[in-house]
Amino acid sequence: MTTPSDLVTGSTATECGAICAVAGQSQRDMRTWAEAYPDLFAAKPFDAALYSTLSLAMAFSGPWFTAERLRMANKVCLWAFGLDWLIDYVATSSAEADDVAFRCLAVADGAPPVPGDDLTRLLADIRDELAASPVFPVLGPIWREELQRMLEAMLAEWRWKDAGTTPTFEEYLGNAANLGFSFAFASHWLHTADPDAGAGLDLVREASWAVERVIRLLNDLGSYERDLSWGDLNALLIGLTRPEVERHVAELAARSRELIGLLRKTHPELADYLERQMDFCAGFYRVGDYWGAL
Repeated sequence: MTTPSDLVTGSTATECGAICAVAGQSQRDMRTWAEAYPDLFAAKPFDAALYSTLSLAMAFSGPWFTAERLRMANKVCLWAFGLDWLIDYVATSSAEADDVAFRCLAVADGAPPVPGDDLTRLLADIRDELAASPVFPVLGPIWREELQRMLEAMLAEWRWKDAGTTPTFEEYLGNAANLGFSFAFASHWLHTADPDAGAGLDLVREASWAVERVIRLLNDLGSYERDLSWGDLNALLIGLTRPEVERHVAELAARSRELIGLLRKTHPELADYLERQMDFCAGFYRVGDYWGAL
């Protein structure tokens, strides 16, 4: 008879211990970044659990990576949470939200950070580090495009909410880039890429976008109560029932696995990372959410 202790002993427990150790190292990095850019991460929802769960998500998605190899994924994810906070909850007008996006795109294109602005200061640090990669000439334009996709999607959602507009499900799902997953993934890809990174770019991006749509809906299933109280959009708040969203998740996940299967032939590490991100989120959002309380 298998006992609970049997399930946490041996190699599985050992592997989980190593993964959690990497997550702990990453969490310390996140706390260091939060201290270095205090204005960006001063709000109450940036609590200890946010740093912990974000670092665990990356560590379990790429258990073969060291904390150093996961550092860019963690750094960009944390930055994207700060961006989301400023656009979704701090901006009080369309002009303010547009200005946040304008500042970010200018820095991505090489402009210096805005004095006193931790958002663009951290983005400039990320840009400079990625620009030093030998594969930046190939993957840098993709990184820039993914940043723009995310910003445009965030602004679209801001305008929907401001106008009291309810998007169709197709419009909502088509705006999944506001989640920031593919931008963070592109940053991680650039940081960890081999010199032959130019192979199969389109398939990598298609698989990333497919996983992004799945995680968008998984997030909605797990964050419904918070979205309701914070005034965020959610698939469950635009006319879909939970069973309908779950059905869409299953269909989209199946398509994602097809693309990941194709990707595994040329980029096995990226394929595994994408699939584990999706599966981690499927478990995570059954129980919790990343944000702390307001």
